[in-house]
Amino acid sequence: MNQFVKDIKSKPIFWMGIAIPIVLTLHWTHSGSDTLMFLLSLVAIIPLAAFLSHATEGIAAKTGDTIGGLLNATLGNLTEMVIFIAALNQGLIELVKASIAGAVVTNSLFMLGVSFLQGGLKYKVQNFNRLNAFIQSSLLFVVCIALMIPTIVTKVSEGEKAVPLDKISLGIAVLLMVVYLLSLFFSLKTHSDFFKSEEPEGGHGEEHVWPVKTAVIVLIISATCIAIVSEIFVEGVQDASEKMGLSQGFVGFIIIPIVGAAAEMMSAFSAAKKNKLDISVGIAMGSSAQIALFVTPLMVLLSYFIAPVPMDLSFKGGLIFMLLFGTLTVVLTSNHGKSTWYLGVLLLSVYAIFGITLYFLG
Repeated sequence: MNQFVKDIKSKPIFWMGIAIPIVLTLHWTHSGSDTLMFLLSLVAIIPLAAFLSHATEGIAAKTGDTIGGLLNATLGNLTEMVIFIAALNQGLIELVKASIAGAVVTNSLFMLGVSFLQGGLKYKVQNFNRLNAFIQSSLLFVVCIALMIPTIVTKVSEGEKAVPLDKISLGIAVLLMVVYLLSLFFSLKTHSDFFKSEEPEGGHGEEHVWPVKTAVIVLIISATCIAIVSEIFVEGVQDASEKMGLSQGFVGFIIIPIVGAAAEMMSAFSAAKKNKLDISVGIAMGSSAQIALFVTPLMVLLSYFIAPVPMDLSFKGGLIFMLLFGTLTVVLTSNHGKSTWYLGVLLLSVYAIFGITLYFLG
């Protein structure tokens, strides 16, 4: 508990937690406008994601590498999953698709780009596990193929006989889920040595984690609050985005992924500044692969039960090309196992091109 209190006092991201009781109070008293609730819920999700992330680390540290790795993989993107589920329940399927594509691109371009930039400004050259980066980027490329095929089939078959898009999407979703489970078995069991850090032993230093009991309590409370706040966010996203002049594509592709991954970003950026780039690369690319291979098919399966209509894997052409070009950029900049600040600039410039385009498309 002492470590918990110390972290609350010392980490500014937790101070944003003041927004949590405010947004809940305004929601229950029906006192806030859609725009105000939209903005407050965005702010509240950031510290909740941080609480969730730290709680997961506390539990994972006591369960061993295999179970701990599985736990981190399962709960690492819980914030985004809850937002997606709330949006599916409201029938905002296009928002979910934009957010999925945005989460993959944001984690792989923005998070990795800032990590390269911050680390490179302090160290001339930083090394990371090239094989790990290659495997993760290969998984992302497989997902690009999986999402492009339904999109292309839909476009080229217009005017012809009806395409069984729901069946194609469901089949691909199941296949992606199997690929994801096999990737966990590969990385945690049969070839775990491929994913070892390039740093010398003892390079990570001692990490302070919360006691298991504290972590479990925080995990339960954080997950519950995230579910409530995400519902509030989704309820106000349409009206608020219109009043603020933002398209759902921009909100889904840029804003939701940055907010949902805020805690992971803080960890990745901090590790890069400490010359622990393997941690940054693992968080950024691992999170992207998990969103693509696990969260995406899970949303397709859940949509059959909670959405007004099932979600398919036919993404808008612009989103597909952003996902493809984002993945290719990551492949080209990470294939040497070395980074500099300028590689970070290149990654961020591609991400900025996507953001500017979506903003002005409205």
